[in-house]
Amino acid sequence: MSGMAASAAVLPRSRTMSAGGASRRRLRSVPTKAGPVPKRAAGHPLSLGRDARARLGGAVRSLLDAEGLAGASDAVRLAVLVLASRTPSENGVVKIHTSELGRWLGMSASYTASEVVSGLRRSGVVSVETEKGEYREDIGLECKVLPLWAAQGVVGHRLNLSKKEYATLQRLMEAVMAPGWKHKDGRVTPAGLIGTRTGRGAATDRLALLLLVLEARESGRVRQCGGTVDTKRGRAAVTVARLLGCSASAGERVLERLEARELVLRVRLRTASKMAHRTRLMVPTVAAAHGRTVADDVQEDRAEDLGPDFSDPDVTAGSSEVLEAAAEPQVSDPSVTDEPDVADPDVAAALHTDHPHLGSPVVPPKLSGGFSGEGRGTEGRRPGRACIREDQPADGESAVAGSGSPVAGADPLRGEKPKESPVDGHEQAGGVAAGAGARLTVVGGRKTQQQGRSELPADLDLRVALAPVSWLWTKLNRWQQDQVVKTAKVELAQLRQVLEWAGQAPSVLAARLTSRLEETGGEALIARPYGWITHRGLVRRPSCSDVRCDDGARLDTGADCDNCANVLHSRRAWRARITSTVAEEMPGLDEYEQRRVVEARMREYAAVEAADYVYRREQAQAEQVRRAAARAEADARTAAERERADSEAAARRVLPCEECGRTNSDGRCDACRYQRAAQELLADAESLSAAAVDPADSEGIRRAVGDTREILGVLMGEARQRFLTAHVPSGTPGEQDTVRDVIAYAELEVLKEVVPQIRQSALRALAACQQATAEADRVYATERARRWDWPDASEADVIAAAQQSAQQARARTAEHLLAVRLDQLSGQNPTRDAKATASDSRAQRLAEYAARALPGEVAEA
Repeated sequence: MSGMAASAAVLPRSRTMSAGGASRRRLRSVPTKAGPVPKRAAGHPLSLGRDARARLGGAVRSLLDAEGLAGASDAVRLAVLVLASRTPSENGVVKIHTSELGRWLGMSASYTASEVVSGLRRSGVVSVETEKGEYREDIGLECKVLPLWAAQGVVGHRLNLSKKEYATLQRLMEAVMAPGWKHKDGRVTPAGLIGTRTGRGAATDRLALLLLVLEARESGRVRQCGGTVDTKRGRAAVTVARLLGCSASAGERVLERLEARELVLRVRLRTASKMAHRTRLMVPTVAAAHGRTVADDVQEDRAEDLGPDFSDPDVTAGSSEVLEAAAEPQVSDPSVTDEPDVADPDVAAALHTDHPHLGSPVVPPKLSGGFSGEGRGTEGRRPGRACIREDQPADGESAVAGSGSPVAGADPLRGEKPKESPVDGHEQAGGVAAGAGARLTVVGGRKTQQQGRSELPADLDLRVALAPVSWLWTKLNRWQQDQVVKTAKVELAQLRQVLEWAGQAPSVLAARLTSRLEETGGEALIARPYGWITHRGLVRRPSCSDVRCDDGARLDTGADCDNCANVLHSRRAWRARITSTVAEEMPGLDEYEQRRVVEARMREYAAVEAADYVYRREQAQAEQVRRAAARAEADARTAAERERADSEAAARRVLPCEECGRTNSDGRCDACRYQRAAQELLADAESLSAAAVDPADSEGIRRAVGDTREILGVLMGEARQRFLTAHVPSGTPGEQDTVRDVIAYAELEVLKEVVPQIRQSALRALAACQQATAEADRVYATERARRWDWPDASEADVIAAAQQSAQQARARTAEHLLAVRLDQLSGQNPTRDAKATASDSRAQRLAEYAARALPGEVAEA
């Protein structure tokens, strides 16, 4: 939370108060300062602001998540980032030597040329044009990062980097992994943080350090991943593994290597009870770049134990305070001492209820001396009566004091009637203890109310999201907690649709609650927890029409919303235009009158813009309704067509076979369909056999066709006999049709297997004919006479190449001759003629089928 508070202090946001007292953001114009713009010197390359870190981090993640880099090595992925950092904004072409690229990656030139450059080509993310060396190796590279170049000029794209951002990225890469150079004039550019790391795993270590630097805050702390992790590896190792996309064990080894070079630190926090606690992942060089230091021993922001008089040792006063358990406090809010030896401003005093460790630390208002009336908000009013502490226990066992009774303004002993129920006031003020559990309470004859659960929901996403308000959760009843859960689920669903990685939704919602708590001043200042959580803490507060905008910041990147900047720029432009128009039309107005007229015209313009927005929204809704009606009509038409097609298919299924008359055969039974296909294959086989013979030899053609028909008949008969031998008749109805179908299928399979072999035999025969041989000889002579460009080609190599070309020409000639002869024989095939004759006599065969006697069941039907 402290890091987020620092960021909020650096980037103040304009806010105003609504009628209900809640703050909301508003956009207002900022006058341009007159005078020359001061020149700012470049800072440390690692001292990136939040916006620059988010912008460069988003660009780096977009490049690493490119589709072509899936499964690529870390050296290839890092090479893409190196080329992107060195990309000139003018033409996008990077010229670099292979050896220089290898020095950036920590790899040798040979490995870079053989593995990295080929990996870049395979990925399709980088186009590579090479300059060959003496041994035809890649020495000079002209590369263009295609996603980076394609995004130039695309407004809002994460890779649409400006010239300043290119320069910042290059300086960052040089600070992290520059290999170091020695210039001709004697100057020496030192290597980067990990520039001396070379050899195996160097690219992985460099990529990991770059990603950690981009994730590190100004304090050097890296935000670690959430959820359940491998306790043997640690959350820091799992964070590095998720950044690299590798396993937890590989991430741990990378982290150990970086720790050995003192580039990162894993700092184990100490608690007041001296027990082991969570670990922080720090990048000390980033903190040093921002002018900060990282201590080797970091103590958690909690105070020391007070002693046995208090139940929780982790939330107590500092060592400089002298507290007495029997002393009754005078104020409700916790006080902080002004003594100089109390260094932690977040120390929880003894008068405040303990918070779970995942909750947001509360910074109480500093009191001057503990006088009566302090700690009651910002008004500093005195208590109305001396009975203000009558709700506190009399024995003084608990040192935790509430903020006063909710009905302290009215004393029942004095005959005064309280304005509200003690149960409702106690619930609103958060009087339910964290460990009280669920129980029923009846007060003053009112209906029974069930107190809420003290633990957060069991769902891990909800526990992470609601962790900052875990103390407020205990102040809600069961119904309110259920409503908070429903609201949180709705917000998580919306965040999952907006964020690139849906798993970030709980942490983003937790960050939103933390930021809203900082605006309020802490959980202790929230009088109505349920209303605050559901109407202020969880809800998104967009400053523009972008669904990714929340309080002027992008939910997916964390940077400032570009659309809000566009709105602000547009309003400033309109204000400048209206101001110039008013100055021209009314030159004699003073400054006050001119401002009043400008504001009036700005209001008119805002009203017109709002009316136009309403009109466009109505048009969009009408268009949406029209499209929904058209879509419904199209769906109904499609359903009707599908129903009609189904009915036609059902009607066809009951039709008899056109060939044999079998019922329910969809117009043609399986056996007839297989037999027809077999006849076509048989005709093809006969044509292929005839094509292999000289067209002038008619007797040879008839002999080849007869031999082929005889051989195929024998093979089909063997397949039929094998089935009849293996099949044992069962005597069931329809068995004869089934046997006929199986036999037809077996014969068809035999033809499918034999016909390709006949085709290959025909091609071999045609390849040996005179025409094919003459074509092969001509190609061989041409290839032998051609001049070869091979500098070291021998006579044997030339002969082998000429023979291969001749064989290819022979095969092409055989294919051509086969196609020509098949066309010539298509009208002379006796099988095809018989097939045509059979087709012509179809009516006669149908008449014969109609004269057959029908089975008994069919005749009765």
